[in-house]
Amino acid sequence: MKIIDAHLHFVPENPYFQEIAVRAEHKNTEEDLRAVYQKYNIEGGVVMGNRGVDPVDHSYPEFLRYCVGIDRDFLVSEDKKKSLDQVEENLKRDTCVGIKLYPGYNKMYVTDEPLYDLAKAYKKPVAIHMGQTAGSRAYLKYSHPLTLDEAAVRHPDVNFVMCHFGNPWLLDAAAVVEKNENVMTDLSGLLEGKIDFPKLLEQQRGYFDALKTWISYCSQYEKFMFGTDWPLANYGDYIEVVKWLIPEEEWGKVFYENAKRIYGL
Repeated sequence: MKIIDAHLHFVPENPYFQEIAVRAEHKNTEEDLRAVYQKYNIEGGVVMGNRGVDPVDHSYPEFLRYCVGIDRDFLVSEDKKKSLDQVEENLKRDTCVGIKLYPGYNKMYVTDEPLYDLAKAYKKPVAIHMGQTAGSRAYLKYSHPLTLDEAAVRHPDVNFVMCHFGNPWLLDAAAVVEKNENVMTDLSGLLEGKIDFPKLLEQQRGYFDALKTWISYCSQYEKFMFGTDWPLANYGDYIEVVKWLIPEEEWGKVFYENAKRIYGL
């Protein structure tokens, strides 16, 4: 089975990512990522940008594509035109397959964005961090999945990716994905570190049953993508869990085909 990781981070020089990689029994290096991809037949991945909007800072191995991330520096930039021009320069690249927004961390709603016009013009999706945030300084009201509903309705010509399936607001996330034709989702960020899945399932059966139920409720497996939030989680564990969540007849779509279509890979 071929796989595409539709949601990972790639900042090898960052000590924080190295620390969480170790907990997942990985190394935050290109070499480790290549080895893992070969082991699990992972064809490539989509990096969620953490490097600002200057195209010069976005250089990745040939098996990776990226979404340019809109961080705090963009929001407080005194030269908005320059920043928007830089975002556009990224979108002109074949290696840039979309835009990534971080509303909880940036303390902003996603209802309207000047960036949506660029996404529409270049026919590239907007991925949005939805659900729980890392750390306590972000505001959850901005990253609740229901906030994406209005954006999707106001911008029907833009395709959105609800990252992390809005976890833990699974019911609300499922409603938004099921209702809006232009909202897709990925299953990244649901695990952290190295796990023993049978043991974790025994401890948190209610959560995993609910997750499986609301994925099934959508009845639209063509909208779901495998993603890991690497280096947050262990690849072998993540593949095992997603196989448990998704009916086997839908694995081809969720693990591979949907990411190729949605991100134009």
